[in-house]
Amino acid sequence: MAARFAGGWPFGRIIGIGVLIAALFSLLAIGVGGTALGDLTSARDRVVNTLDPAALHASQLEVELLNQETGVRGYALSAQPPFLTPYYQGLAGQRQQVTTLRQLLAGMPAAVAQLNLVLQRVSTWRSAYAQPTIAQVRASGKPRTGPSADQGKAAFDRIRMALAALHANLAVQRLDAIGTLHDSASVLDAVLIVIAVALVLTVLVFAFGLWRSAILPLNRLAADARQVAEGDFQHQMEPGGPAEMRAVGLDVNRMRERILAELSALQAANATLEARTDDLQRSNSELEQFAYVASHDLQEPLRKVASFCQLLQRRYAGRLDAKADEYIEHAVDGAKRMQALINDLLAFSRVGRAAQRREPVSCAVLLAQAWANLAADVRRTHATIEVGELPVVLGEATLLTAVFQNLIANALKFRADEPPRVTVTARRDGEFWLFSFSDNGIGIEPEYAERIFVIFQRLHDKSAYPGTGIGLAMARKIIEYHGGRVWLDTTTTAGARFWFTLPAPPEDENAED
Repeated sequence: MAARFAGGWPFGRIIGIGVLIAALFSLLAIGVGGTALGDLTSARDRVVNTLDPAALHASQLEVELLNQETGVRGYALSAQPPFLTPYYQGLAGQRQQVTTLRQLLAGMPAAVAQLNLVLQRVSTWRSAYAQPTIAQVRASGKPRTGPSADQGKAAFDRIRMALAALHANLAVQRLDAIGTLHDSASVLDAVLIVIAVALVLTVLVFAFGLWRSAILPLNRLAADARQVAEGDFQHQMEPGGPAEMRAVGLDVNRMRERILAELSALQAANATLEARTDDLQRSNSELEQFAYVASHDLQEPLRKVASFCQLLQRRYAGRLDAKADEYIEHAVDGAKRMQALINDLLAFSRVGRAAQRREPVSCAVLLAQAWANLAADVRRTHATIEVGELPVVLGEATLLTAVFQNLIANALKFRADEPPRVTVTARRDGEFWLFSFSDNGIGIEPEYAERIFVIFQRLHDKSAYPGTGIGLAMARKIIEYHGGRVWLDTTTTAGARFWFTLPAPPEDENAED
């Protein structure tokens, strides 16, 4: 049986038997313990909520009856009406105590009979002595003495005897209930001790079975798996334990064999990939060198074309016909735009290619530098700028200045009838600084929110708004190179607003914490 338990049964069967034993034990413990606890609770409830309150109210009933007797006797001796106050208060208190006692003694017929006897004798005392005495003193206005007082005392002594019997009955029942309470507590203690011992034994047996059937085979399987993981792919797995554990071991062994079979193919593929990576790096280097040389080689003939076209324009302006002047102007403009386009393409291709060490830079200083670089356009358009408190970020100052300069240049270029007004603010957003860059220009339609960031994409004719169409594409590339992102606020209806994020320096995050 031990061998089958340790190595033959499925793990699900082992767990199922353990759960079944625990469930049966739990049901038995709940039944026995619940019965003992119910008896204890019932006995305690009888003592606390029935017998003790009944004894208390019986004592209160006796006090109310004594008040009545005292009131009648005082009135009979003094003939003063204030002496009847305890009598009438005792009557009201008697009714309350009797009502409560009848509810508490509902399940005790003997006690109810004794209470009825008390009430019968009280009624006899009241009709035979109390009421006639009150009526006689009230009619004569004089104290009453004589044999009737002794008669009233004898009747009230019979009331006391009936009350004593009621108290004795309640005391006997309380002693019985306390005995039952003690017996139930003893039974409950014994049940709890038996449950605790049985629970400890069950846990020990279950833990030993689990250790023998699952933990030991699992440790062996883990040791074999670690040996394979350390590189010994020739190590043979020897699974044991329950059926599920052996199945896992066999699967791991098959996986080892599959890894061993594919390792050689992977090594060959890595060799091929490394060779292709070297070719790709060499090709990229050659392409970068070609782009740099080609751009410089293109710049020289463009400068010559532009220079000679400008010479033709200055020397022969007005000497030729209007058509010739127009052709020369188109040639000069085309050469200048080609130069600007080549320069912008070079700048766009260099972003992130020759990475420099990032340093803490003040965005307020960079924005001021970008604004100064566009001083001529600022004066020409009478532009103004409103700047909030800008943070210090880690980045390359030249590239981030280019971002601010491109956004300001767009605000100045795509202005409305009013002078341009630029607003720049920043606020913390988790691990990033969130920048807002807005203007009062002609704005951008929401459907073009992504198109404006694509290189060479223009929304207007170049004759109306000159430029190469690279500015926003370069801004996005620089911001993404720094680990942020940029987008157009499509909810803005007046002008245009751009949002972009830049990572906050680590010391800023620590400062917030």
